[in-house]
Amino acid sequence: MTRSVAAVLAESAGRWPSRTALVCGAERISYARLWDRARRYAAALRGQGIGPDDKVALLMPNTPEFAAVYFAVLALGAVVVPVHTLLKPAEVSHLLRDSGARALVWAGTLPQETARDAGETGVLLLTVGEALHGSVLLDDGVEPIDTYVERGADDLALVLYTSGTTGRPKGAMLTHGNVATNIAVTAVSPFAFGEDDVLLGALPLSHTFGQICGMAVTFHAGATLVVMERFEAHDALRLMREHGCTVFMGVPTMYHALLEAVAAGAPAPRLTRVYSGGSALPVPVLDRVRAAFGCEVYEGYGLTETSPCVAYNQPGIPCKPGTVGLPIDGVRVAIADAELEGRIRLLKQGDIGEIVVSGHNVMAGYLGRPQETAEVLVDGWFRTGDMGVQDEDGYLSIVDRKKDMIVRGGYNVYPREVEDVLLRHPAVDGACVVGVPSVKHGEEVCAVVRVKPGQRASGLLAEEIVAWSRVHMAAYKYPRRVEFVETFPLGSSGKVLKRELAHRYA
Repeated sequence: MTRSVAAVLAESAGRWPSRTALVCGAERISYARLWDRARRYAAALRGQGIGPDDKVALLMPNTPEFAAVYFAVLALGAVVVPVHTLLKPAEVSHLLRDSGARALVWAGTLPQETARDAGETGVLLLTVGEALHGSVLLDDGVEPIDTYVERGADDLALVLYTSGTTGRPKGAMLTHGNVATNIAVTAVSPFAFGEDDVLLGALPLSHTFGQICGMAVTFHAGATLVVMERFEAHDALRLMREHGCTVFMGVPTMYHALLEAVAAGAPAPRLTRVYSGGSALPVPVLDRVRAAFGCEVYEGYGLTETSPCVAYNQPGIPCKPGTVGLPIDGVRVAIADAELEGRIRLLKQGDIGEIVVSGHNVMAGYLGRPQETAEVLVDGWFRTGDMGVQDEDGYLSIVDRKKDMIVRGGYNVYPREVEDVLLRHPAVDGACVVGVPSVKHGEEVCAVVRVKPGQRASGLLAEEIVAWSRVHMAAYKYPRRVEFVETFPLGSSGKVLKRELAHRYA
């Protein structure tokens, strides 16, 4: 047997009952109170027929109720299926049907259309706060269950859906062994959480970064999570100052917004460390973040399918900006031949290839998709679909997504490499490089650019960027076409939707 992931909250409530677990607005919730609320929700769910291995979808914003219901589901031995609040009705219905969810718990703020479509899937609609749209009120006023149900290492804890950049989202099945081990390992390194740490929870709790690295690691350490329902840069800076936050975790789009707010005059808090994930944080931006917050920036790498952490720059070990650091404890990372299907052939150090991962963090597979599972779990390795390289010290660098690679005239062009160069242009504030069809070369390199404040997007500037790029990178790499945008389209996890841009400019 292994302990349930629910033990993360239960054990901290036992050790530090009066310590503050959550801050949300004016509300401060102790560990004892949060665990009591979770056990009461668990009793209410059990009263609705929910038990071990049942799947329960959560469609809730960043609130204390998300944490309470999340651990309530786990305490029953049931499986949590987090659903992002920005999904459209059809997307929510797909996740409910695909996961086989027995119930959907939501916060009473869903549009009528979403609730109607969800109800048509046959799930039991349960509301916290106020019963609306035909839902049953999930009341925490009942007698709490005594404790959590024990679970085995291979029992499912979560079904987390991938972002679906290459089709319909797939449900990654994460076990209690996967998640509990990832939390325990990363709480020590890279996150180095102690009981005095205060984290601003600005990432969506429905997403693996905010949910496992943020919420669960915080609770494991007996630290404090300041919940922010929706990220906004000025509010984030204010909350970090007001609550004495020591740590921030975010994706690159958040760091860009924070830097803009600081440049506009908002005072920056002094933090002990910040962590970046989700996508690449360009080194010039990393340096500005380090200067603004007066602390080290640790960039890392993880995936939904790996619970999520794979590698990180870590306290106590020299940081290498531009890399995502070293594998976390108990995880092995290697570089494999990306073109070879059906088996793994590892490449030598310094070669670019597909990143493959093995260890305690690798998922059990994709729910209901044995063929797609077999395609990515090969010879004891998980094929990430990301292209990377390891240096002589084992530090991992992400080159790009395998499917985002541009083939121009037979040469491989990695968009991230081009983007890193473009960000050094004095007029460029953000850059996203995509491939567009070309009769002559098969694909052409197109740079989609956001300019810095005070700069004017124009045909003349586009020509200047092309000429500048020609000087700073190989002939087959530099963009022949430049398009300007005010904002980049973002997915639910904050990543730029490159495929949307590629379609727009095709």
